[in-house]
Amino acid sequence: MQLLSLSWLGLGPVAPSPWLLLLMVGASWLLARALAWSFAFYDMCRRLRCFPQPPKLHWFLGHVGLIIFNEEGIMKVTELVATYSQTFMIWLGPFNPVISVFHPDAVRCVTNASAAIAPKDVIFYHFLKPWLGDGVLLSAGDKWSRHRRMLTPAFHFNILKPYMTIFNESANIMHAKWQRLALEGSARLEMFEHISLMTLDSLQKCVFSFDSHCQEKPSEYIAAILELSALAEKRNQQIFLHWDFLYHLSPDGRRFRRACRLVHDFTDAVIQERRRTLPDQGADDFLMDKARTKTLDFIDVLLLAKDEDGQVLSDEDIRAEADTVMFAGHDTTASSLSWVLYNLAKHPEYQERCRQEVRELLRDRQSEEIEWRVCGCIPRCPSSPAAVPRTLHSRKDGSSPKVLSASSTFSGPITTHLSGRTLRSMTLSASTQRTPRRGHLWLSFPSQRGPGTASGRRSP
Repeated sequence: MQLLSLSWLGLGPVAPSPWLLLLMVGASWLLARALAWSFAFYDMCRRLRCFPQPPKLHWFLGHVGLIIFNEEGIMKVTELVATYSQTFMIWLGPFNPVISVFHPDAVRCVTNASAAIAPKDVIFYHFLKPWLGDGVLLSAGDKWSRHRRMLTPAFHFNILKPYMTIFNESANIMHAKWQRLALEGSARLEMFEHISLMTLDSLQKCVFSFDSHCQEKPSEYIAAILELSALAEKRNQQIFLHWDFLYHLSPDGRRFRRACRLVHDFTDAVIQERRRTLPDQGADDFLMDKARTKTLDFIDVLLLAKDEDGQVLSDEDIRAEADTVMFAGHDTTASSLSWVLYNLAKHPEYQERCRQEVRELLRDRQSEEIEWRVCGCIPRCPSSPAAVPRTLHSRKDGSSPKVLSASSTFSGPITTHLSGRTLRSMTLSASTQRTPRRGHLWLSFPSQRGPGTASGRRSP
């Protein structure tokens, strides 16, 4: 048998075998991939040399920790925007560059990209996948379109109108808590925590028709939602825990899985109980009875929803959509309401105007509760409707009550002019935030772990 010489590996002549050939092919493939990755990374670094960058905090982690998701981090972003004229670059770890662009002209082609080449965030959203499933927030393509059409009836005015009673009840509970605290001599109040519980209380009643009394006593389900949100954001700041196998071994990973199980068990129990009710009555009878006795909730609408082919949502799909509404609906609403109250407290003259306008609308009405018809009259008032959009606009110091960032991962070729250069066919992820000092849109483009691919990472 002819021998195969491997003297270049320090081995003597050996007989060829399929396993040895397979090993050599595998090693050659790995070597080729490593060389291709190295060349692509070098090419990416070469193209990014035109972008200025602040001093690194660490030789390996780069600028990790330079910008954090709090007021200090937002002020740091404002400082960087004032320091660098149009753009700057930071490194999140050794392989993830983030390019921040301030002028809208430079990123118009990015923001105008179609959904076909701009799918959703693939890193931060990946952290939420075990919790939120493949709902309308995380899904894409045909599944997203189907779910979006089936969810539309849940936000029809006729469905939302009865929720005003729920909103009033939840707000009254919060007001009663504040009155008790004031009588007890509390001079200061952490408003956001109370308003978050109020929005969660309202959502739980609107989504599940379930009253957990979470504003008055601890609720495991509400605590689990708050914990999941905090853990996902914390993981986003810890680069080494982006890998699932490391995160699952960590204490935070185990807490995340326990909280997921608790939230899923609660949602599944509500869905199964409602499923058992539907076959006995039928959809039409169920709707009529529910309309007469109580409010039609989000789970009811999803259970009755059908697509063009008459197909209904599975229990897993319903759970994903319900969990998504609980996650996406409470925090942004609570943040916006907190900032509205902050601005009204800071400007008492406008606070008094809004109070008088609302009192005028409620005059000659039997109930002091704000009804749907009253809400329809508020936009015609001169001051009250202006409080909300002005609050949603960024503050002078750069902070904003809205979502701090929104990411998309570009999988198709994109050409944009940055610092006088043109980047072609480079996959980028965009995050937006206002920077009022320049009056421009602030975007950042993280790249993926591999050069030339998208990161999808949320950046401040």
